[in-house]
Amino acid sequence: MGEQHSQSDEALLDGFQRAAFDYFLKKVNPHNGLVADRTREGAPASIAVVGFALSSYPVAVERRWMDRAEAAARTLVTLRFFLNSSQSDTPDATGYKGFYYHFLDLESGKRVWQSELSLVDTAFLLAGILTAGVYFDENIQIETEIRDLADTLYRRMDWHWAQNGKSSVWQGWKPECGFLHYGWEGYDEAAILYVLGLASPTYPLSRDSFQTWTSTYQWENIYGHDVLYSGPLFTHEYSHAWIDFRGLQDQFMREKNCDYFENTRRAIYLQREYALRNPHEFRGYGENCWGFTACEGPGPKMVRVDGRDRHFLGYAARGVPFGPDDGTIAPSAALASLPFTPAIALSMVRQLCEVYPGITREYKMPSGFNPTLSGNNPEGWISEGYFGLDQGMIVLMIENYRSQLIWKLMQKCPYIRKGLRRAGFRNGWL
Repeated sequence: MGEQHSQSDEALLDGFQRAAFDYFLKKVNPHNGLVADRTREGAPASIAVVGFALSSYPVAVERRWMDRAEAAARTLVTLRFFLNSSQSDTPDATGYKGFYYHFLDLESGKRVWQSELSLVDTAFLLAGILTAGVYFDENIQIETEIRDLADTLYRRMDWHWAQNGKSSVWQGWKPECGFLHYGWEGYDEAAILYVLGLASPTYPLSRDSFQTWTSTYQWENIYGHDVLYSGPLFTHEYSHAWIDFRGLQDQFMREKNCDYFENTRRAIYLQREYALRNPHEFRGYGENCWGFTACEGPGPKMVRVDGRDRHFLGYAARGVPFGPDDGTIAPSAALASLPFTPAIALSMVRQLCEVYPGITREYKMPSGFNPTLSGNNPEGWISEGYFGLDQGMIVLMIENYRSQLIWKLMQKCPYIRKGLRRAGFRNGWL
């Protein structure tokens, strides 16, 4: 605790960023590039986590944690696996129509848990693939193959099929029952999905798909602030890991005189305001302790605490101000918020180091902690192990705060530019 508390901001961020990147070194299958969803024994691979890993390798090279040749080799193994993996409508394939199942067996790469063919998780994977395609730009065989494979994998994705004859996009598909019975409604993490789908050079989303999605948005006034509402913080931040939305405006944001970066900044301040108000009187909440998003919790169970029954959730997308809220805080939310609100994000990181040393030991951030379930430590309940999505967001968002590396790389990606323009974005770096 003492060492972290006395460090400079740069040294502190170095520690957390490097520790987060180590997840991708320890939880990867080197034979296929797949990365475990979490550290729990037997956890399957998550295709979204693979996308974060691919995006993190360039960071590691620039930070001199890994040499360029090793990063390229790891990337090539991963892209070759996805190119050659089974693509069919059988229940144990790896993917279908160019998309991939949410969870895959870490060894075989086949679908597990009867998971859905996930459009948004495939979009996060594709974002990592395209990041690699831009970063590895040297005229040598291995980097040329990375660029070629990235383009091939993108071109075979049938986004038009994913619309299933509608103007909107469905969230997923299963071989047992077909398309899931819901699409994307309300603002959430799907912005990058639409940008990539609209830019496809082969089977693009229809141009009206993005407007169909934005027509379901909820513009709210909360605590006196105008904001495009979505409760969990990750829904505001994930697409920003790759796309620099500062100053970019689609039709919706032009009408509101706002942009998605500013909207995320407001959402973070709403999180802090909610923690200050603390309407359900949970322990620990305050100016420097917030972070309500998708994370693991101590439930599901009911526990009597301080004379009142408390219902605690398991893994859930917590959000504010309309819930759910069970006293669980996601500590990685502070580091993921650095590009938007650096001052309050760093204040929270430092308070976590000082007041809750059990959740910042060795610079690793667990999924969640709950001070209301107090034990023999101030942190109360702490989730076991670590989640790949949390660690990926820590690596990428610290880097975007420090050097804007991922943002700058994706500004060079012609598909990102094309997709943003087809969605109606103007201004900013475009």
